[in-house]
Order: sequence, then structure tokens, then C-alpha cells
Amino acid sequence: MTEMITADALRSFYKAGDYESIAVALRRQHPADIAHSLEGFPPSEIARILLCLPEAKQPALFGYFDHETQTGIARALDRRELARIFAGMSHDERADLFAELTEDQRTALLPGLAQAEREDLRRLASYEEGTVGSVMTSDYATLEPGMTATQAIGHLRGIAPDAETIYHSYVVDRDRRILGTVALRDLIVARPDDTVEAMMRPNPAAIRADARREEAVPLIRRYDVLALPVTDADGRLVGIVTYDDAMDVAKEEVDEDFHRVGGLGHVFPSVRDASVKLLYQKRIFWLVILVFGNIFSGAGIAFFEETIEAYVALVFFLPLLIDSGGNAGSQSATLMVRAIATGDVKIGDWGKMLGREVAVAGLLGLTMAFAVSFIGVWRGGPEIAAVVSSTMILIVIIGSVIGMSIPFALSRLNYDPATASAPLITSIADATGVIIYFAIATAFLPMPGDAETAALAVASAFG
Repeated sequence: MTEMITADALRSFYKAGDYESIAVALRRQHPADIAHSLEGFPPSEIARILLCLPEAKQPALFGYFDHETQTGIARALDRRELARIFAGMSHDERADLFAELTEDQRTALLPGLAQAEREDLRRLASYEEGTVGSVMTSDYATLEPGMTATQAIGHLRGIAPDAETIYHSYVVDRDRRILGTVALRDLIVARPDDTVEAMMRPNPAAIRADARREEAVPLIRRYDVLALPVTDADGRLVGIVTYDDAMDVAKEEVDEDFHRVGGLGHVFPSVRDASVKLLYQKRIFWLVILVFGNIFSGAGIAFFEETIEAYVALVFFLPLLIDSGGNAGSQSATLMVRAIATGDVKIGDWGKMLGREVAVAGLLGLTMAFAVSFIGVWRGGPEIAAVVSSTMILIVIIGSVIGMSIPFALSRLNYDPATASAPLITSIADATGVIIYFAIATAFLPMPGDAETAALAVASAFG
């Protein structure tokens, strides 16, 4: 196994202008390893190192960089060099990069491409961002139904260098409507004169080019295919979404959900590379909104000021109780956000999920109340322990129900169920927990003023 070259070694060669040593060092390196070693290098330096590789290897390395780095490299290359790399990239990757270039860069690039490549590039780049068309590729293999197995294999042998995958080919009619699919394995084991039509699997799963890109992920998973055919509004085959592209989409969706659960809005490319301004903009909106939401917690504490003065020990348990409600709610929300995102749970399942959540939360609350009751007895006596334990049960149940319900409510309002779930749950659980806690304490604990009033009433009754 070839040892991966270090970033320090590459930087040393580059500073010395020893491009020949760079070429020798990278000759047997995998493009993914080279890209990893070049992390942190300025795009202009990466562009110069890229040109040290054999021309056939340059497009593969270029494809391993993120779009921001690719755009910077593109600026550092001249038109001829960029056109050569573009021509060697897969159709979907170069369409993604083309969309990131400035108008001047596009104008300079297009004359260096063949007419067919220019048309394909414009067509793929025309699909709206976030749709299946924006992540599909036109590098797919098609066969005619009347071909024999021998003819089909010969055809695939000729187009294999330019196709994304030939393990599954698509059988189309003259209007490019999909009739079925044929696996390469079936062609190899078939008799020479067997027709493609006889061995194809009819009516394969497909997806529209204007569908949301995340809809392709569960289809590829359900049908366990290497690629999913993509059709236009008229049912004609226009491309495929491969499983590796679907994996990239799934990863981006998971990243986006995590960011939105934290109230960060739309996902950004890299936390490591994000500027202070961008991180500030992503985080400030919900934090400011929830500052005013947390006023309710303060108002609740102020309303029960007399109870707190009478039983200062109650304050000791306040963070413990409201945090428990927020934690239980966050757990429930995380489960529901993921279940809704994967399609495991639908909006109509709220009633069924509610009953089960109350049962589970009740058991959790009882367990947590039992655990904290001992601290309550030690800190404030049996009465305080009873208040804390009963509050724990209610807070955990209410927090869990809130956490489970918010993603459903957001979905009903056509918002992403992950949007700001954690901050919302924390703020609502805090305010609710404060009110429940001190309301129970006020109702069940005797107030000193009440005892004095009762004594005076007894004294006056007996003269």
C-alpha cells in the first residue's frame, strides 16, 4: 500500500518550486488521498499542483474538492486547462461547477468545449437547485428492445468509457420512454441470440426530474438499485441518479436537519470555513426571538415570589426540573424529526403517537421522580420531596408531548419539522416547568401567613 504524502511535504516541495518531485510523489496516490493532503492549501496553489498530475488524472482529483474550492481553482486555471478538466469530469459534477461560475467564466469556458458537451452542460445546469434534475447525470446506458445479447454487450463495450455505470442499462423505445431495465450479469449469462426485450425487467421505478432531490434517496433504498432513472414531464428518460449521489444528498439532508434543529436556518457548506459574519447571521435570529420567550419564565418566578420566600429550598430543584423537561422534549423531538424525515411517521399519526408518548413519558417521569425524591427529603423534607417528585412527573410528560408535537405542527404549517425545534422546546419547557413547579408548591405547601390567620381565627372563636 502506497504511503499517503503529507501536507507538509507537499508544501515544502511547492515552496521550493520542485514540481517534478510533486509529480513523482503523487504518481501513485489516490485522488481522494491527494485532496485530503491539500486541505487548507489556497486554490491557486492547488491549481498549480493539479497540473503536475497526468492529464487523465486531473479531472478525478478536481472532483474531490468542494464547490468553493473548485471555483477558486477554476479562476486560477486558464481557459484551455479548465476546458480540458471539464471535458474529463462526469456530466453531473461539471454541471454543478458550471452553476457556481461567474458569467464571465462561463463565457470563457464554453468555446473550449465540444458542441454536444455545451448542450449537455446547459441542459443539466438549467434544472432548479434542490430538484432531482440538479443532481442527476446524463452518463447512462440505453439499449433497444430488439437487440440480441451479443449486440447489447458490444454496444455497452463501446459506450462504457463515457457511462457512469453499465451494470444496469435502460431499455427505451423510439420516444425514449423506459420499457424496462437489463442487468449486465443477465446479458453475460444469456444465450447470444436472446433479445433484450425477453430478458428485461419491465416497469422499473423512476422519478421525475422536477421532484425534490431527497425523494430519490428512499426510492434507491427501497428498490436496492445502483441508479434510479429520471424522466421529464412526458415520461422520457433524461438521466439517472446514482447511489453515490443519493448518499451525498442524504448526508446534506442530515446536516441540514441538525443545523435547523439548533435554529441555524439553512445549512452552510462548512463550519470550519464559515466566517464570523455568517455564523452570527445563522444564529442570531432565533436567539433574539427566544430571549423574549424566556421572559415568561422570569414572569412565572416573579408571580410566585411569596412561595419562593417561604421555601427557599425550592430554588435548589428549579434547574434540575426545567432541564429534565427540556431534555425529555429534545429526545422526543429528535425521534419525531428523524421519523418524519424518513417517512416512517406521517402527519396523520399524531394521535397514535401522542398516546404512546404519554405512556412512555409517564414511566420516565416516575423513574426520575423516584430518583430525585431522596434528594428532596434530604434537602427540604418530605413535603418538598412530594412537590418535587410530582412536578418531575408532570414536567417530563408535558415536555415530551411538546417535543413530539412541535415537528408535527411545523409539518402541518409546511415548514421543515427540524426548524428551530431544540430552541423552541427548551424555551417552552422552561416557562411551563416554572409555572407547574411553583403552582404545585403553592397549592400543597402551607404558607406561613395561612398558619397565622388560622391561629387568630381559633383564638377569637374561643373568646
